[in-house]
Amino acid sequence: MQGLVHIYTGNGKGKTTAAIGLGLRAWGRGKKVLMVQFLKGMESGEHLAVKKLDRGFTINIGRNL
Repeated sequence: MQGLVHIYTGNGKGKTTAAIGLGLRAWGRGKKVLMVQFLKGMESGEHLAVKKLDRGFTINIGRNL
């Protein structure tokens, strides 16, 4: 199976939560998840929760891009 790319953009809240929610569903089914986030200046509660998960779900935060 090929990988999928989802892009969330726009002002306001909910993009990180939506992306992590979809990633958790895939991770729960045994898929590997890589989430790349640009222009986010701080770590969110969602990031802290994902750090507690086992391997297979990674978030890379791009800074100064």
